[in-house]
Amino acid sequence: MTSEERIKQLESENAALKNRVAYLERQLYGQRTEKHLPVDPDALQLSLFHNAIDSDEQKRLDAEVTKDEAARERLIHIKEHDRQVRKAIDTTRLPVREEHLYPEMENPEDYREIGEPEVTESLVLIPQQMYIRRIIRHKMVLKSTVELADTERKVFAIAPLPPAPLHKCMASESLLTDIILQKFLYHMPFYRVIQRYKEMGVTISDSTMGDWYAAVCEKLKILYDKLKFEVMSCNYIQVDESTIPVIDNEKRKTRKGYMWCVRDVLGGSVFFHYDLGSRSARTAMTLLKDFNGAIQSDGYEVYEKFDGLEDKTMLGCWAHARRKFVEALGENEKLASEALVYIGDLYHVETLAKEAGMTPEERMALRKEKAYPQIRKFEEWIEAKYPYTTEGSLLRKAMEYTYKRLPKLAMYVNDGNWLIDNNLVENAIRPLALGRKNYLFCGNDASAIRASMMYSFIATCKANDIDPRSWFEDVIRRIPEYEYSQTDVSLLLPQHWSLTSTTPNKVG
Repeated sequence: MTSEERIKQLESENAALKNRVAYLERQLYGQRTEKHLPVDPDALQLSLFHNAIDSDEQKRLDAEVTKDEAARERLIHIKEHDRQVRKAIDTTRLPVREEHLYPEMENPEDYREIGEPEVTESLVLIPQQMYIRRIIRHKMVLKSTVELADTERKVFAIAPLPPAPLHKCMASESLLTDIILQKFLYHMPFYRVIQRYKEMGVTISDSTMGDWYAAVCEKLKILYDKLKFEVMSCNYIQVDESTIPVIDNEKRKTRKGYMWCVRDVLGGSVFFHYDLGSRSARTAMTLLKDFNGAIQSDGYEVYEKFDGLEDKTMLGCWAHARRKFVEALGENEKLASEALVYIGDLYHVETLAKEAGMTPEERMALRKEKAYPQIRKFEEWIEAKYPYTTEGSLLRKAMEYTYKRLPKLAMYVNDGNWLIDNNLVENAIRPLALGRKNYLFCGNDASAIRASMMYSFIATCKANDIDPRSWFEDVIRRIPEYEYSQTDVSLLLPQHWSLTSTTPNKVG
């Protein structure tokens, strides 16, 4: 190939690459005139300003980045620091057993005690105990003389058997509660729970424990349905999903399933949803099709199906956007730090609102005044810096992720009740990750559905500062009464239970 032919080939390849870049930019950004964020946040539409970032703004970013770098240097090179005083151990609720020790002496009567004795305290653990509750019901019969005198009186009498949580089940509500909490609060597989109980003196087979657990779930199913209905009846939810391995009995191996978590942000209720382990758009539509209100989520593309629907407002999560720029720090510290400055400004506005104890209306006004202009500047910054990033780099991916979702990310400024990120639902779903590291998988789809119920109740208890053990024991004991009465069973849900329980136990 001659040099002229080589030049023509390179020019042709260059032109093809330029056309491809232009096409991808159109796919990514669309028409610039249709993409500008409006000056008024009430008319939010995604946009990018074509103007380059001005010099004053760049100087401000440089100063902030320098300050952040100096702070990081101090953290890295600091050798010693003043250690904070540890919090004292709270033992106010523990009983005290005193032991008095006297020195060994040949003639104790020759001594007398002086001053105050030396006192040393230590924490002593008594292993958990299990015992048999034996109910003995005595049968009474009317004396013959009384029976002859009053023939209408009842001859035989015996005390009624106290209601049991499960029919013909030896396990009490306290034991059933402990089985549930050991697995879904402390993440222990059932075989380890069985070993613990064996140390206490009782041997329970895995099939028996599994049957007890399944029966309790069946009893609590009505409560789970009520919980789901209440969450989906609110007007602001956060949604996330996480993996959960499930045994496929036909293929005799585990498959990756997904469990969805939905949180009522303002009401504090949480429910987990398992639909045969699917993470598809169909599952999302089935789960959220009847919901009317604001939906906050990460950048999973399935949620884009709801864009433009009249009864749904989609919100983004700034924590996810920030996380991607943090990942790019090692690759391009300068530009990634500049992006973090902008996002830090938005969180600073939230801190100001929280410290001032603002009402939702006041918070919304502050966001529109201080946060929204920063979002528009951030948009300008992305367009100005994007051409200087490398294709496929972490920084470019972070910019593309954030840029595509700017309307959703900016939407939170229009309501003081909406949050800047969906960290609440991420915190609620975190125990699922801890569980799968310990008990590894669910035995089948039915087991995963039951797990979603237990995680829902525990998460809602935590969100409402309710002690899960107290709630489960009380509800498992009382749920049979509600099955045969006209009382609204939703009164037993954790968010209402503290109002109906005679002795509600709060955490802390």
